[in-house]
Amino acid sequence: MVERYIKVENARIWTEKSGQGVPVILISGGPGSCNYLEPVCSLIEDHCEVIMFDPKGCGRSSYDGYGYDLESSLQDIESIREEYGYKKWIVIGHSWGADLGLAYSLLFPQSILGYVSISGTGIQNDRDWKAAYNQKKLLIDELKPDFEFEANEIVHRSLIDSWRSFIKQPLLLKEITQLNLPTLFIYAQNDIRPSWSIEQIHNLINGSRYIEIKGADHYIWLSKKNELAEALRSFIKSFSDPLL
Repeated sequence: MVERYIKVENARIWTEKSGQGVPVILISGGPGSCNYLEPVCSLIEDHCEVIMFDPKGCGRSSYDGYGYDLESSLQDIESIREEYGYKKWIVIGHSWGADLGLAYSLLFPQSILGYVSISGTGIQNDRDWKAAYNQKKLLIDELKPDFEFEANEIVHRSLIDSWRSFIKQPLLLKEITQLNLPTLFIYAQNDIRPSWSIEQIHNLINGSRYIEIKGADHYIWLSKKNELAEALRSFIKSFSDPLL
């Protein structure tokens, strides 16, 4: 693995590269969390070149004491792609990182080979969804990875607010139906987050696939890593052009 810091307008973003082949970026959730997707990287790095990163204000990336908006976050991802010299890459996000990956697909379609959502939460701010999640959260002790750094609550709140503004765009759902790229939605059967919001998006995108992994929780690799590896590796293998 090779570490590298990418300079953006108001920060230095920590990144790490491993593997060789078609380029892939992994986007952790939160928002406001450091990178925690090393175990996912280990499942696929023999098939692709993987980039991981800490969002600015999180983990090893610098922080100016303020939050930032969705547009800034998406531009940071695009800056990472440009600095590494990739023409296009596969975008794989987990949880809120999957939602961020969807927004990136909409705003930077020229930069994407394919998009994978793992345990995303969808284009919604629904009371019933939130109530169902909160109820299960009280009843179920969700298995979680060890996070190397504490979450940044200021970054979390600023991005959540920005996301909620973004999803109110009148033409957003129409734009999702017009996405023309390979897409894969992976969900966990035992996730305490309702799946309907992701299933809706899956059904908006022509030709997309939806996989539900039985017996898995939100952080799928902690309990069903072989099943997750099979789904991801199969998707990645379909992109074999070494010049991309």
